[in-house]
Amino acid sequence: MILTQRTKILVTAVAAALLAALAVATVVTARHDARADAARSPAAPAGAAAAHLDVGPPGGRLRVLSNGLLSTVPLDDPHGPRTVTTRRCERSYTAGGTTACLTPATALTGPRLLVLSDDQRVRRTVPLTGLPNRTRVSADGRMVAWTLFVGGDSYAGGGFSTRTGILDTRTGRLVSSLEEFTVFRQGRRHQAADINVWGVTFADDNRFYATVSSAGTRSLAVGDLTARTLRTLADNVECPSLSPDRTRVAFKQAIDADPAKGWRLTVLDLATLRRTPLAETRSVDDQAAWLDDDSLAYALQRDDGTDDIWTVPADGTGTPRVLVPGADSPAVLPKA
Repeated sequence: MILTQRTKILVTAVAAALLAALAVATVVTARHDARADAARSPAAPAGAAAAHLDVGPPGGRLRVLSNGLLSTVPLDDPHGPRTVTTRRCERSYTAGGTTACLTPATALTGPRLLVLSDDQRVRRTVPLTGLPNRTRVSADGRMVAWTLFVGGDSYAGGGFSTRTGILDTRTGRLVSSLEEFTVFRQGRRHQAADINVWGVTFADDNRFYATVSSAGTRSLAVGDLTARTLRTLADNVECPSLSPDRTRVAFKQAIDADPAKGWRLTVLDLATLRRTPLAETRSVDDQAAWLDDDSLAYALQRDDGTDDIWTVPADGTGTPRVLVPGADSPAVLPKA
């Protein structure tokens, strides 16, 4: 069929109008769906979904995973529309312009670590083995850490093992397993076949904190990449997360030191080793992220398997609130 020039112009104009309407509808639907998701959350306190959360500075952003897709939401409107990419990750974390993405296994490849630049380009790919579980990036974006389960899928299941590695993105140096490091417990070298290490959080480009497990005891340890050592500091500490001011560690503490009973989100003062249980009393099986020096974000799963990101004050006061419905793996991004 041959169209006249006038007909072509008319068709183009109509198509453009339809596309514009569709775009508006999509944004409105995204906002509506996000708020509806929060309202359906069985664990949400009354009014939590409708409340406007004044979290973070205007213009600040939060990097999250939405149904496994790398996404961004504004911190001053975390229930609103979000920017969703096509990048699929099992776990992710962003800091210093670097994003660590642990990809799911496919029919052709196992899981991989993708190191992404600020514009989402792949800078480095590391093939991995196991079930992706945790990842972190140092504040300057240089160091990347990850943990995978090998031969198990639950801390509480017994008989699990982990594989935790660290990559220096500047030099390319790769530590494939922190179990190769020398472990010191109460000042004495500890050697055992059942040592597992997981949940790294960086203090700087050399020092880090992690969980070291042996003989059923899970301990917070400070690691030294240069010395290749791990020195335990306190027991019953899992999945540490260092505060921005580097004075405290948020972590999940097994109830009665028994992971089968669940975990209590807690903050440890590194100077005094004093513990502060937080107002979140449900079991949190996540490596919490600090939104700022005063508040934390973490994922909790609904009955239908969907995750929501919640927030709670870091001093033991307040009430947990839904921060981002239908998401996990929170990481604060600098103001654009």
